[in-house]
Amino acid sequence: MRTLWGFAGLLLLAACGGAPDNGDLAEAEARGSREAAVNGRIECALEDAKLFDRTCTVEEMSGVDGTVLVVGRPNVGYRRLQITTDGRGVVSADGAEAAKVTIVGDGMIEVAVGSDRYRLPANTGGAT
Repeated sequence: MRTLWGFAGLLLLAACGGAPDNGDLAEAEARGSREAAVNGRIECALEDAKLFDRTCTVEEMSGVDGTVLVVGRPNVGYRRLQITTDGRGVVSADGAEAAKVTIVGDGMIEVAVGSDRYRLPANTGGAT
């Protein structure tokens, strides 16, 4: 039994030996978010939620005014976001509430509409 506890202690020490690099973690999270969006899932924080989860869906549609993203909510409903070509990212296509866009990382934006927030992959050009 004593050998088992000693071995377990060594494993714990080995596991704690190297702290993860925050830059690597952020890059992995951004990559995961981009891959999830390609698969139709994005992170969202609905109705003033503090934490994001990957429960919203996103679909791209082409129209006469350009490309529109249809962002689905897990409970019911959706929002339409028009992709712009003037550097703003997206705007509300529904017109009821304005979309506020913030760059949250390389290749990632956060879009706030009303009490909902969505994280979308974007061509940010490395801006922060």
